[in-house]
Amino acid sequence: MSEGPNIRFSFSAARRWALRFDYALRTLLVLAVVVMVNYLAARWYLRVPLSTTARQPLSALTTGLLRSLTNDVRVILYYDPQDPFFTTISALLREYQNVNPRVRLSAVDPLWETGEAQRIKNQYAAQLIGVTNRNLVIFDCEGRVKVVPGNVLVEYTLELDQEEGRQVFRRKPVLFLGEKAFTAALLAVSSPRALKVCYLTGHGEHNPDDAGESGYLKFAAVLRQNFLDVQPVQLLGTNAVPPDCALVVVAGPVAPFSEVELERLDDYIRQGGRALVLLNFNSLKRPTGLENLLAGWGVDAARGTIADPARSFRGSDIVIENFGARPHPIVKPLVGMLPLHVILPRPVGRLNVPNPPADAPRVEELAFTSAAATLSASEPRRNGPFSVAVAVEKGRVAGVASERGSTRLVVVGDSWFLTNHQIESAGNRDFLNAAVNWLLDRPQLLEGVGPRPVTEFRVTMTRSEFRLVQAILLGALPGAVLLLGGLVWLRRRR
Repeated sequence: MSEGPNIRFSFSAARRWALRFDYALRTLLVLAVVVMVNYLAARWYLRVPLSTTARQPLSALTTGLLRSLTNDVRVILYYDPQDPFFTTISALLREYQNVNPRVRLSAVDPLWETGEAQRIKNQYAAQLIGVTNRNLVIFDCEGRVKVVPGNVLVEYTLELDQEEGRQVFRRKPVLFLGEKAFTAALLAVSSPRALKVCYLTGHGEHNPDDAGESGYLKFAAVLRQNFLDVQPVQLLGTNAVPPDCALVVVAGPVAPFSEVELERLDDYIRQGGRALVLLNFNSLKRPTGLENLLAGWGVDAARGTIADPARSFRGSDIVIENFGARPHPIVKPLVGMLPLHVILPRPVGRLNVPNPPADAPRVEELAFTSAAATLSASEPRRNGPFSVAVAVEKGRVAGVASERGSTRLVVVGDSWFLTNHQIESAGNRDFLNAAVNWLLDRPQLLEGVGPRPVTEFRVTMTRSEFRLVQAILLGALPGAVLLLGGLVWLRRRR
């Protein structure tokens, strides 16, 4: 059978150029689509954490602080990669960098990168004096340096465990404090100077240096985490509130203030001062005089303590979840998330003044008991709900020169809810953090940073169970794969 004629197809020059142009145009269109998709993905994207170390997003406080950064911050992870928490710390710092690229992260292995490690130690020798931990996280912003030792990033507890038939105590990690420490360090290096907090003393206030249950050591630590310099102050003799004081704290006094002290405190507030006033139920027998000062600012600090058995664990405490129909910025982060846990609070609310002047202070009630609450000193017996905290704000006073701006007060009818024993309960720490930053007019910091729980996965096996698992993984599974492969080979040969 003869073959058919050899047919050759050809295109004209115009046809060939048309095809080439079509191919080039299609290629350019595909490249343009790829470039546009990458551009859009870089600007608007959704990040889904797959790692257990990055499962919890950054808090609103950290995110707000990062977005407010305008200077470059160098973060050096001077850490042993074999440390159990190295991956967690590294992932967290990368989250900081993802929010704001001005946070520039670099890692140095002090065991293997000895030359770079020695250079960093020489560069930050002044800041590393007295630091014995070899794992460090160094924050540097324009020469302002903060060093975070690795041993403060994890909180441990002792746990009784079984090991080879005997009982031993093992350190178990329970809380990861990295975000709290890193955000405090970031705030410290990005702020030009620490603001001064004047902590009034001399009237039986809670001691900010006392680590006991009734002390305020943790209270002072929260202030320092917000890059505030806490200094004790007395208003006796010729002492007045220092002109560089950014915030006055009156924490649970039980002894009366003198008239001179009250005048000096009131003068400071009228000049655009900021004050956090915490009342103590132990002062009911000896009024401190603060009640009259607060009344001049539209605050009614009534006598007596509130009981709310339906919202109490021990009778003297009250769990408060009602923050009003329109929550104030101080308590807004707590709504639906965390309650306040107060101890024998005094009622603190808005003073009812008929026909108040146009420039009267604006008083907003923050937190309320339930309707079943009662007031101990009320005759006849009065039921709730009662307000236990207020925020006061007033614009500049006409004719008074002040660099501080508007006056702001936060008054709470309880001081015990912020003691070392109680501050970690419910949302107490977060309330303090938000109240301080509202008073200082730092809206980007009106959220708290809580510790992250450490999730630990453990498998406990006896020696015989371990040998069985070892045999399955090293013998049975590879053997099954080889057997299956052999059967497939035999079948194909047939």
